[in-house]
Formats: sequence, structure tokens, C-alpha cells
Amino acid sequence: MNGIFFILEKASLDYIGLAIILFTLVIYAALTPITVQQQKFAKLQTYMQPDLNRIQKKYEGRKDQDSMAKMQDEMNAVYKKYGVRPSGSCWQMIVQMLILFALYQVIYNVPAYVTSVHNAFLPLVNQMMNIDGMSAYLQTFSAANNFSRQFASDAFTSGNVTTITNTYIDVLNRFSTSDWTKLTTDYPALGSVITSTTAQLHHYNYFLGLNIANSPLYSLRNAAGIASVIGAIAVPVLSAVTQLINVALMPQQNANSGNQQQDQMASSMKMMNYMMPIMSAFFCFTLPAGMGIYWIAGSVIRSIQQVVINHHINKMDMDAYVNANMEKAKIQEKKKAVKESGSGQTSDRRMSEISTMSTKHIVSGKASTAKNISDEDEKKFAKAQETYNSGRKYRKDSIAARANLVAEFNDAEKTSTYKTQNQLKKEKAAREKAEAEKKAAEEAARQKAEETGMGEVKN
Repeated sequence: MNGIFFILEKASLDYIGLAIILFTLVIYAALTPITVQQQKFAKLQTYMQPDLNRIQKKYEGRKDQDSMAKMQDEMNAVYKKYGVRPSGSCWQMIVQMLILFALYQVIYNVPAYVTSVHNAFLPLVNQMMNIDGMSAYLQTFSAANNFSRQFASDAFTSGNVTTITNTYIDVLNRFSTSDWTKLTTDYPALGSVITSTTAQLHHYNYFLGLNIANSPLYSLRNAAGIASVIGAIAVPVLSAVTQLINVALMPQQNANSGNQQQDQMASSMKMMNYMMPIMSAFFCFTLPAGMGIYWIAGSVIRSIQQVVINHHINKMDMDAYVNANMEKAKIQEKKKAVKESGSGQTSDRRMSEISTMSTKHIVSGKASTAKNISDEDEKKFAKAQETYNSGRKYRKDSIAARANLVAEFNDAEKTSTYKTQNQLKKEKAAREKAEAEKKAAEEAARQKAEETGMGEVKN
């Protein structure tokens, strides 16, 4: 922000409003890669959703731990099939939000980050620090309400010059025109330095006919003409309108997927997306106009980004993109297997077996199979083909269709393995029970024999 304002100052365009717009542009340009990844994930979500809905429907109403674990395993298999991680979009959103919160702080407290604006306050602040009772006087203004901790801090009360200077600047930066008038009236000796300071700040803050340090509500109440009224109303209205446009351009989650819980979440999210712009319009009326300019600039930049990204994603070959993701997932799976077992032979052998399975023959309905496919595998493939024919229709011979068949086969294999493991557990439990009963019978017989022997000895 400081660098941008320095360049603008050299070009005689030293307006905070323009610096805010350019700074917002730079930040959102830097966030473009993260935004693109989020939009790609949203696009893939539309491809994955039928599979995820099918799994959720399969386990609907089953809340036991075993069923929930199996459902999660099957959903993870779908994510793996498309080469995505559900948590991937979360960390991207977290990084984006952290940056935007930092950006908000910069916009809201410009003097702390722009040297020229900070220096504009110094002549006045240096004189104010020499006046007894000035600290208590400043705290009577509503602009000081957010800085009560700074006034009460040890550094301030002990007389630290830097802390006191920065605290005074923070408060003065929140001053409205009426606050400056009151300060001039109460301290006439500061009149000349207040005049020069406010003139410099007015130059920095004046943008498109508005003083961005004042709130639109204040500008509306003290409007000098129709232009001031239009400007005061335009900021909150444009903030809401540009955000609504941005929301309309964003990929929307389907609210009629057939999954009741998911549909309720989608409806709630849709309502929130339309309520937030209305709330921002209200905030823009009460906050300094500079915040409204930031919101407007951010919405416009995001909308332009969204149009470009949507155009790019719509032209993408999603089959090729899914294939590339699957290849990445395979490589990561191999690396994981090698790391865990110290050898990639098991993973490679399984990958080789899957690669010899002719999904092309299954899609086309041919009966031929590869030589190394067992009867059990043929049954699994038949089940996968049946699910494929009754479920989502992919383009014939497409990567997505083949990937879907492989996933269905893996589902069948997991179910078969699960049944085998359950059977083994039951057999083991039965053997252990029989052995326990046998030991109990032998112990009872031994005790009876001992009792009989003792009776004979007594006789």
C-alpha cells in the first residue's frame, strides 16, 4: 500500500481512494491461482455429486459407526477417483480469508501503513502532546472508542512517545468534519496547524466528489448539493449491486439434488449469499466511505475474474482434467505405499492387474475379458456394469466413464473383502468360544475327580 501511494504521489495522483482500488487489484491478482483452484473444485463437484449422492442414499438412515465408516471410505474412493481432496478447498479459503482480513485492516487504518499520510498528522500531534489533559479530551470523542486499550496500555501511561503519537493519529484519522470543527473551537491556538493538516488530509481523502474519511450517512446529512447526495447514496448502493452481480456469477450448489440435508445447506447458503450484500449496504452507510470503495472495487475485480475463470473452465476438457488428476493420485498412492511398506511391489502388482482389465469391453457390452481376471472379478465387473447402466450416463469411452467403472469395481471388491473379514471374525469367535467351553469342561471334570479321590481316602 505504501509503495502504491508513493508511486501515485510521484505522478501527482496521491488520492487514498485510488490507492485503495489499485491495492485491492494487486491483492486479488495475487489470489487468482487460489481462486482458479476453488472454481475447478466447484466444477468437479458437479461431476462427483451423483456418485456422492448415490453413496449417501445407500447408507441413508444407518447411523451406526460401522456404516458411517464404510460410507466415508466409499466417498473417499470417489474423491480419489477424481483426484481431489475435500480439504483442499478449505485451506485455500483459509489462506484467502487471512489475506483479506489483513487487507481490511490496511484499508481501515491507512496512516499506519502509508508514510505520507502518517506524516501529515505529525505537526498537529506534536503540538497536541504538549497540552495538558489532551489525552482525556480526545477520549471524549466517539472516534476514540475503538482505542481504549491503547490509552490504558502501560506504554501510553508511562509516556512512550511513539505509542502516544500513534494513538493520537489513530483517533484523529477517525475524525469527521464536525469533530475537526469542535477541536478547532475548543483549542483555538491550534487553529492554523489544524487548518493546514485538514487541508492536506482533504486532498488525500477527496475522491470522486466524496471525502472518504466521512461516512455516507454523515455526507448525506450535511450535503451541500445534489452531487453530494448522489455520491453519498451511490457508495452503499453500488456496494450491494456489485456484490449481487458477483454472487450471480459464482458457481451455485444444486438445491434439488434429492439429498434433504444437502439441499437445506444449499438453500441456506443461497439465502446468505443474497443477504450479505444487503447487510454490506447498511454498513457502508455508517462506516467511512473508503470501506465502501474497497468493497465495490473488490466486487468488481472478483466479477471480472469470475467471468474469465468461468470462460476458461467451460472450455476445459474435463475428461482430460479428470485423467490428469487420476494420474497424480496414482503417483501419490504409489509413493505412499513405498513409504509405508518399503516396497512398491504390492501396489505395482495391483495397478498392473487393474490396467489389464478392459473397461472398453465392458462399456461396449462385449463378453471377452483379460486372461488374469478371475470368476469373482467377472462378477464384480458385472455388478459395476449394472450400476453404470442404471446410474449416471457418461459419454461412451470417456475417461469419466472408465474411471466410474473402476470405482464401481473397487466398491464391489471392498464389500467382498469386508464380508470375508466379517466371516473370519465370526469363525475365530466360534473357535475361541468352543475352546473356552472345552477348557471349562476339563476343569470341571478334574475338580470332580479330585473330590472323588479325597472321599475314598477318608473311607
